[in-house]
Amino acid sequence: MRICVLGAGSVGGYLAGFLAQGGIDVSVVARGPHLDAIRAHGLRVETPDGAIASRLPASDNPTDLGKQDAVIVTVKAPALPDVAARIAPLLRHDTAVAFVMNGIPWWYFHRHGGARDGQQLPRLDPGGALWRTVGPHRAIGGIFWPACCTPAPGVVRLLTGAGRGTVFGEPDGTPTPRIAALADAFRAAHLPVTIASDIRTLIWQKLLFNLSAGPMCVLTETPVFATQTEEALIACSTRMVAEAQAVARAMGIKLDLDMAQIIAINKHLQHRPSILQDLQAGRPMEIDALYSVLLDMARMAGVTTPMLDLLVALIKMKAQARGLYPG
Repeated sequence: MRICVLGAGSVGGYLAGFLAQGGIDVSVVARGPHLDAIRAHGLRVETPDGAIASRLPASDNPTDLGKQDAVIVTVKAPALPDVAARIAPLLRHDTAVAFVMNGIPWWYFHRHGGARDGQQLPRLDPGGALWRTVGPHRAIGGIFWPACCTPAPGVVRLLTGAGRGTVFGEPDGTPTPRIAALADAFRAAHLPVTIASDIRTLIWQKLLFNLSAGPMCVLTETPVFATQTEEALIACSTRMVAEAQAVARAMGIKLDLDMAQIIAINKHLQHRPSILQDLQAGRPMEIDALYSVLLDMARMAGVTTPMLDLLVALIKMKAQARGLYPG
């Protein structure tokens, strides 16, 4: 199976490194010093159990890598228009494209069922570029639970959560040969993987977990545990999750969350969420996929979200002041 990882940063690099070690025919699309380092020295993945180094095809031009059986897109949401512009050389008519990303995906309402079936999300897919070039029929949902970072060009480091691994799911929940083949490749590479029958519920589950601390991490520029040190902060966290859960319910998603358990987990997390890492590194932030589209859905469904409205507005102001979000 030929697999290309489009966006070989922390998540994509981790997956590509293990896939290569597992004997999978994998290549990566990367850029800049990271690409230079991969070409010169290979891709190094560091874990608490040791490190692996892999030599694999890498390019900033997808045309160099050829048609693929599957593409795994692991870029941040602000890069999706660039994906739409460059992905075509990787695609055959039957190439599956798994979007392993944070937040609400651009294909969310494809095969959703009900009144909103087929509705597009222009905030995430301006002008419907992905809808045309990739096509929702190719899209596979993906969730990546571990936390990773890129401490140096050509190096990816696993921080936490390896055991939870990656989850894939078809938009309509059906088991398909293409998703089974992708999961088999992960298992061959000793990457934990699960096939979900309801990927949207799991997307919301991760989104709500991220919301429990992420917005406060961005505003305070502190790790997760620091946002759970005061009762007022815990109350804010609880309120944000409750508002988001109400939006999920309005979208037909029922979640049974244990907020006390979420807070207990957060109190021990030294990790800085990826959106905070982007802020501090001066990179475009995933504000729309994580926050803005959630608020759009709230307006669609007539759900009020005063706490989220306030914090998201403050985050946008902070990001705009640093030139990381359009005004």
